[in-house]
Amino acid sequence: MTIDSHHLKIVEQRLLWLSHWMVHHANHVRPKIDGIKTGGHQASSASMVSIMTALYFHTLRPQDRVAVKPHAAPVYHAIQYLMGNQTQEQMAAFRGIGGVQSYPSRTKDTDDVDFSTGSVGLGVAITAFASLVQDYVAARTWAKTAPLGRMVALVGDAELDEGNIYEALQEGWKNNLRNCWWIIDYNRQSLDGIVREGLFARIEKIFDAFGWDVVRVKHGALQRAAFAEPGGLRLRDWIDACPNQEYAALTYMGGAVWRRRLMDDMGDQGDVTALIEKRNDAELATLMENLGGNCVHTMAEVYDGIDHDRPTCILAYTVKGWGTPIAGHKDNHGGLMTSAQFAAWREHMGIQPGQEWDPMAAVPDRAAMRDFLATVPFFAQGPRRLSDDRLPVPEIAVDSDREISTQMAFGKILDGIGKSGGPLADRILTTSPDVTGTTSLGPWVNRRKLFARQVQKDAFIEHRIPSTARWEFTPEGQHLELGIAEMNLFLLLGAAGLSHSLFGKRLIPIGTVYDPFVHRGLDALNYACYQDARFMIVGTPSGVTLAPEGGAHQSIGTPLTGMAQDGLASFEPAFADELAVIMSWAFDYMQRDGGGDPDERTWLRDETGGSVYLRLTTKPLEQPGRRVDEDFRQGAVDGAYWLRKPGPNCSVVIAYQGAVADEAIAAAGAVAEHRRDIGVLAVTSADRLNASWTAAQRARARGRTDARSHVERLMEVLPRDCTLVTVIDGHPATLSWLGSVAGHRTIAHGVEHFGQSGNIDDLYRHFGIDRHALINSISALTAGCHISVS
Repeated sequence: MTIDSHHLKIVEQRLLWLSHWMVHHANHVRPKIDGIKTGGHQASSASMVSIMTALYFHTLRPQDRVAVKPHAAPVYHAIQYLMGNQTQEQMAAFRGIGGVQSYPSRTKDTDDVDFSTGSVGLGVAITAFASLVQDYVAARTWAKTAPLGRMVALVGDAELDEGNIYEALQEGWKNNLRNCWWIIDYNRQSLDGIVREGLFARIEKIFDAFGWDVVRVKHGALQRAAFAEPGGLRLRDWIDACPNQEYAALTYMGGAVWRRRLMDDMGDQGDVTALIEKRNDAELATLMENLGGNCVHTMAEVYDGIDHDRPTCILAYTVKGWGTPIAGHKDNHGGLMTSAQFAAWREHMGIQPGQEWDPMAAVPDRAAMRDFLATVPFFAQGPRRLSDDRLPVPEIAVDSDREISTQMAFGKILDGIGKSGGPLADRILTTSPDVTGTTSLGPWVNRRKLFARQVQKDAFIEHRIPSTARWEFTPEGQHLELGIAEMNLFLLLGAAGLSHSLFGKRLIPIGTVYDPFVHRGLDALNYACYQDARFMIVGTPSGVTLAPEGGAHQSIGTPLTGMAQDGLASFEPAFADELAVIMSWAFDYMQRDGGGDPDERTWLRDETGGSVYLRLTTKPLEQPGRRVDEDFRQGAVDGAYWLRKPGPNCSVVIAYQGAVADEAIAAAGAVAEHRRDIGVLAVTSADRLNASWTAAQRARARGRTDARSHVERLMEVLPRDCTLVTVIDGHPATLSWLGSVAGHRTIAHGVEHFGQSGNIDDLYRHFGIDRHALINSISALTAGCHISVS
């Protein structure tokens, strides 16, 4: 492909100016109210300008997807502004309310962001999983053949300190990763200093070990031309040997210092001296700063030279702060040009006062430039947010045994869906970090098989060796098995949960993980939710109910995580029929994309949809029998229902969530003789109960005096002097807030400390979440009243 270096260079300079002006305007021009620096990472943007110019304006096609380095957000927004996809008002409000975001955001920015970035490293790794999801979609019989895109990450070199990147490399190797580029801005400076000398030589070996091609881009066109001059090879050797920190310091000090240093080290009164002396100070500085990543023509050549689909790491040497007065300074990561520096730089860039926001300022031939921009392939089809129709959700039921755990019921429900077939079943993609069998996914996987681009035989099947796991890998498989890395689990769920938007085909991703290890992947879970990815995460087994496994495998705080995580509706059902109702609702909820108006029945914004978290356990419970009444079904989804309705003189309510249902029911039965009007509240989602309650309070504060949440309607039947006794196999704060709804005294039971090995009865007794502890709390309400239970 012909490289239009002339117009690429003009675009590069426009992006350099617009990105830096936007940051300068936010920090030095826009009125300040709180006196705090707005920030914006000018230097980190500058080092990426040439890389991004060649990528967006020469190489990319509409099917390609890009995760932009967080600190290069100003350049990304400048690209969109130049192409007419961003407004001046939003640019001027950078990092302010209604303005472009500090870091690219799918949900907060109005321009065409592919992947949100911000928590460093995650935006890099998700491109690998997006490529795997693209291969998965392409292998489906229901997916139309479309050109495969490249999943591209623009990477800050300091991001390579993040461990999740190396976990993703391993998973990519196992799954034959392709069509993935990681372009590293190797400016060798991080927030606190200079990147360690020789580090990338070791990192390169890691990429090579996992089957990546590594392309080093060290020298730009000016440097390569100089190397061809007499004496040029000595200059090249000097540049290649110069330590990172020394190169950065010399860059900051400029051409005159470069001249002295080069002459001191290499001056020979011959070819080398002539090479140096033929350039003035400004030209010499430009030459020394012309590293490969700062040369738009060189970067375009490198991109054009990749003619295969193997995963590729492009190491682009750059100068942090390139082209600006703060280039090379070790403090420039969060530093800004002063007003005086910026004024001088404005003059250098040829920008007249009043033209700062003009996309075409200092462009000599505006008509030719507009013609060039109109032919850029990446933007030819306009915004690239795709969509897909919602899938109908079939009736979901489970034939519950007399005793069954929610984990086992989940496996039966999923296997039943797989057996029945249909559009929803065909779109389900399951995944698990090496705990597929122990989280009840085995029957689904045996039925629907594992995904691989090429068929892989199961030796146990071939040799007729009995096994409960029939591990057949085929392109038609619907389970993607992961290694033991929870960050990878949530990154894959995030990528698959965006499939409808990225690839135009909706998936229903379901991941399972041991519940305590949800927290091992919490950063990636938050990242997936921030992107508005749609998935179901099943945390099971959970709590000290996983008794023999000990404290390392017993979760405590995950119910609070479910309540606090935005974009994630959290449930903890106790019974199989509750789970069936919730999963039926969840499969629809995961596909919604409506407005943000609250449902005046609950004051939840359910039209927007979101992801779903199910906290399940291995403890079998005796089931309550067939229940079809609407109060139960709707209550299970809204967050709670009366398992035992309180009488008119109710003095005690036991509210429980999850596996301790039998303890709560037994305690209520034991005290019923003394407190006949006792109520039992089955909480299926403290998350949704709390969210609707706080939303209704906000609505009343805005004048909607009729706003009532679901939990308020449940509580309004209780006398004011009624006491709530709450219990959960998790942190007691999950339910302790219930007393604030209507001002009821509350006694909260739960788990606040690490567990230990034991049996369920012993651990429940140890933590005070058994029926005896509940009865004792109730007995203490009336001095001298003692209730016994067998």
